[in-house]
Amino acid sequence: MCRMLGVVLLLVCAVLLNGCQVATGPQSVATSPANGATDVNPTNPVTVTVDHGKLTQVGLTNAEGKPVAGTLSEDGHSWRATEPLGYGKRYTYSGTATGADGKPVPVAGSFTTVKPQQLVSGTFNIHDGETVGIAAPIILQFDDHVTDQAAAQRALQVHTSVPAEGSWAWLPDDNGRSRVHWRSRNYLQPGTQVSVAAKLYGVNYGGGRWGQEDLSLHFTVGRAQIVNADVNSHRLVVIRDGNVVMDFPASYGLGTDPNRVTRSGTHVVMSKSPLYLMSNPAYGYVNFPSHWSVRISNNGEFIHANPETTGVQGSANVTHGCVNLSMTNAKEYFDSALFGDPVEVSGSRVAMSAADGDIYDWTVPWDSWTAMSALQ
Repeated sequence: MCRMLGVVLLLVCAVLLNGCQVATGPQSVATSPANGATDVNPTNPVTVTVDHGKLTQVGLTNAEGKPVAGTLSEDGHSWRATEPLGYGKRYTYSGTATGADGKPVPVAGSFTTVKPQQLVSGTFNIHDGETVGIAAPIILQFDDHVTDQAAAQRALQVHTSVPAEGSWAWLPDDNGRSRVHWRSRNYLQPGTQVSVAAKLYGVNYGGGRWGQEDLSLHFTVGRAQIVNADVNSHRLVVIRDGNVVMDFPASYGLGTDPNRVTRSGTHVVMSKSPLYLMSNPAYGYVNFPSHWSVRISNNGEFIHANPETTGVQGSANVTHGCVNLSMTNAKEYFDSALFGDPVEVSGSRVAMSAADGDIYDWTVPWDSWTAMSALQ
């Protein structure tokens, strides 16, 4: 009986000892992306991890042997790359992991990143650090077509220092080049700081096209200046921060000709030039010198000086769609105008539409605008 008990005890001890053995070497070294992986997105995390051991040396190099920057965790169990990878490159892991028994296990393997058929870049319409008007839209113009608009839009973030409801909307391609606009539901508050982050590098646009680079933008919303342009009043009124600061006699587009009517709707100041040569051969003028010209649409509508209509400014509409002012009044308005100032035209029989240029954003009802987002 005692002998049998001793045998049982020995067996139990053996089982316990085997079950409690401590691993003395690394049980596994894992790399991500895995060895042999292809078409890897260059923005994917790159990591090396080890169980029951420590990484003593880790490296990742490109095809030219240049090391990729990375950091090792304090406990030595993991390493991660800290710089983005390139497109169409082969990367190789190297290094060792060591367990409690001191035996090294190699860190090895390689992978390749995706090679796009074409890289697509983008540009913003607003310059970094610029001060703009309260109706300024953010426009991101791509240099080619973006098929997967949702993927691109997920990479876009807008932050406003004063909370504002806003939405991206995809407008029709411009000569095969995609464009997406962001505008707020209501005019932005003066003094608002706006930051835009476009993490587009590594975004698959579809059709073999990928994002070429990340973009960022920061700008300031200036004073609240609104132009009230009632064509039937024959006047142009400028309201700044709630106060009327200019009230000028004006002449608008000839109402009997639908091609000359100044379009009703909220226009946006797009650009300005001290001298602009205007041409409309169908109406008999080419390179007509226009002074103190402020463009408000791409349909040939400007607020500008025109000495030839000074006699009827304030009493009749005779222009080819522009808003005519005297030289002195046009200069005063010109000096005050910022990109993004709203020009609210009312009273004409033709409404502004997409046919009138690139920035017709404020003529689109809010529900329709949000429906043009790729993220529904």
